[in-house]
Amino acid sequence: KLMFQRWLTLPPDTSCLLLGPRRSGKTTFLRHRYPELRYTTLDDLDYLDWAKKDPKGFIQDLAASGIIDEIQRCPQLTVAVKHAIDSSDAFFLMTGSSSLGLLDAAADTLAGRMAIQALPPACWGENQGPPTHAILTEKASPLQLRQGNRLLRQAMTYGLFPEILTCEAETQKKELLNRYKNTFFTRDLMQLSNIENLNGLLAIFHHLLHSLGSHLEVSNFAREAGVSHPTVKKYLNALAQAQLTFSLRGYQFGPAKRFLKAAKTYFVDNGIPQSFHIRIGEGPLLENFVISEMEKRRKLGYIPAERMYYYKSSSGQEIDLLFETEDTLYAIEVKSTSNPGNKDIRNLKHFDTQKDMRVQRILFYPGEEYSERDNVYLVPIAALFRGK
Repeated sequence: KLMFQRWLTLPPDTSCLLLGPRRSGKTTFLRHRYPELRYTTLDDLDYLDWAKKDPKGFIQDLAASGIIDEIQRCPQLTVAVKHAIDSSDAFFLMTGSSSLGLLDAAADTLAGRMAIQALPPACWGENQGPPTHAILTEKASPLQLRQGNRLLRQAMTYGLFPEILTCEAETQKKELLNRYKNTFFTRDLMQLSNIENLNGLLAIFHHLLHSLGSHLEVSNFAREAGVSHPTVKKYLNALAQAQLTFSLRGYQFGPAKRFLKAAKTYFVDNGIPQSFHIRIGEGPLLENFVISEMEKRRKLGYIPAERMYYYKSSSGQEIDLLFETEDTLYAIEVKSTSNPGNKDIRNLKHFDTQKDMRVQRILFYPGEEYSERDNVYLVPIAALFRGK
């Protein structure tokens, strides 16, 4: 049963690999959109055993089309899928909850034959209907801004995994997130990524939560978390591959330098931090919410940017989020004050690009009015609600 209409559009008549964290709604989406296709999941150990021992026979049994769930459990199956697409024009839809080992296999075998598409947890307002406005270029109506502000606290606190959005009571949301933490965010991740140390993984989660929005130097992180350097790298990579976190690299005006600075790591949905019952400051929580909402829209194709960055000048001035579209460089800050002052817009006001691009400076804040000050646009965070 489809909980609500998703904002994702798949290319017609093209086989597709759909990537997203566990419980983001991938299976529900595909089974509702393609009810006529035969469904099989590699979470079923009998099917998984068959796929590993005889991938070609497994695919032949599905005939010319089908949905294969959790294909990251058997990446070599993509070779048999490629053969079926090449030899009999087969049509397959596959889901993956981790790209660990999967994207390498898929890139090598399915290049040009299959679309790779992301389905993150729901965008804020996705369960209320289709998008009503473009966040970066259009204004939301005053009525919608008020509705968004009423719903902001719940979205920030419990996140937007589809099942969470269907829970009426807060106690239900808390119980469900706790179940997610104990299964999909930890034990399931350990199994998928060959992680043996639950306490080490929990230490990584806790340290990430306490340093939300901060620069992530792996050596410092390892020392402070009490985990070895190689283990930290492995576990951080596993979180990213499982689509639970994403990183912003430091933006530099010379392309070769863009990835040199330490990364900042964010959670793909605010429900993940909430599930660990750790007190997080209002500012970092709001920053994670806004930046993850922007990243969701980038993954869905609504923000046409290759990737997102943060910026830190040589004098130490920071900007939370930067990305380039075809003709514009967007510089975005997130503030938790409902009445931003001159010091809140200072970094944006003085941000200057050495590139020949139009710069759009935006400050998101928890208010109700759009305004402009010193060439900085003040945009209510509620503009994200039902915005694309």
